[in-house]
Amino acid sequence: MPPSGTTIRIRVRMSARAIDEPHRVSSQLELLFDLTFVVAVAAVTAQFAHDIAEGHGLAGLVPFLQVFFAIWWAWMNFTWFASSYDTDDVAYRLLTMVQMAGVLVLAAGVPAAASRSEYGVITLGYLVMRIGLVAQWLRAGLEDPARRRTAFRYAGGIAALQLGWLSRLVLVETGVLPSSSGLPYFVCLAALELAVPWWAERARATNWHPHHIAERYGLFTIILLGESVLAASRGVGRALEADAVGGSFVVIAIAGLILLFALWWLYFLGPAGDGLTDRRHRSYLWGYGHYGIFAALAALGAGLEVAVEQNGHGLAASSPALGYAVAVPVGVCLALLWAVHVLVVRERVMSPAAVVASIVIVLSVPLATPWIGVAGTVAAIAAVCVVLVAVTIWTAALRSRSRDMSHVAGDESN
Repeated sequence: MPPSGTTIRIRVRMSARAIDEPHRVSSQLELLFDLTFVVAVAAVTAQFAHDIAEGHGLAGLVPFLQVFFAIWWAWMNFTWFASSYDTDDVAYRLLTMVQMAGVLVLAAGVPAAASRSEYGVITLGYLVMRIGLVAQWLRAGLEDPARRRTAFRYAGGIAALQLGWLSRLVLVETGVLPSSSGLPYFVCLAALELAVPWWAERARATNWHPHHIAERYGLFTIILLGESVLAASRGVGRALEADAVGGSFVVIAIAGLILLFALWWLYFLGPAGDGLTDRRHRSYLWGYGHYGIFAALAALGAGLEVAVEQNGHGLAASSPALGYAVAVPVGVCLALLWAVHVLVVRERVMSPAAVVASIVIVLSVPLATPWIGVAGTVAAIAAVCVVLVAVTIWTAALRSRSRDMSHVAGDESN
């Protein structure tokens, strides 16, 4: 890399960066890249919230998960590539901006995909993103002979699968394949997408930086929590327009904020960077497990938006359905948070018994929505998460105290 004082990098040879590079943090370009995903996530969240409000939450779930997969996978592919090969020169910046343009095109196609199952614009946006990434991998293969085979495997695998996505669109749109085959075709292609990194890295592993990756995932988690705040604020705006500000409105607004804060606290309990340093072989499960966490946080934003909005509008969705629109994402998030922590953190962060008990209670609370209302449901779910945070902090303090006492006893015996 050029000296730190260099502000303009016209051309830098693309070589693998050191995995123990000190003070490795997200670049300004990566942060700008993330902003385009804010637009895409906001679009898919808003559409899912509309489906929930109309009483079609289950029907809208599959399109939501499909579109979100495209968003998440594009973000993840760029993130891991950048961790290994970020040169920040002119070519790298331009190809990254091509991928950013693809994200915006994809975001523009979300309404048509969710409401009419028309995936043409989304496929076009995905194609633009993949063209930029394939070009990056080809450049890495040409300029980094040691990992040329790995880079070309990535480029070839991504390009071949992009042809698969295009053929899926053409075959379904032209009627050669029935529309019912769209989902199985998607699942097959998604599974192959997930297999490409595993296959490519078998040639020779790339030099991704564990602390950089942990920070990037943490930043995207914060973005999704922010999207939940944005989604809830849309519901607040509609409730204010309907002049429906009352006690339940205030309860949902405050409880929703507390809930998001509790989930933020739970996510950042463990030092993921240190864990990935020691357990690089578990990076696939850790990274892929975040799809569920990220999708759950996005879905939670949609649920909170509708929960706030129902104060001023007569929605088609039943009150238990609105409760489950919040409870299910929280339950999924808690389960996966525990799972990804266990994968990489040496010392247990959250008690499995406490997590299971919390999930059971969270998923049971919506059954009482007809009596306690949506506001009571959201407040109860937030309370469960707060209790889980408190229990986790308390048990961690007890373990720390016990460890300190053991050290003192050992020193005295010596």
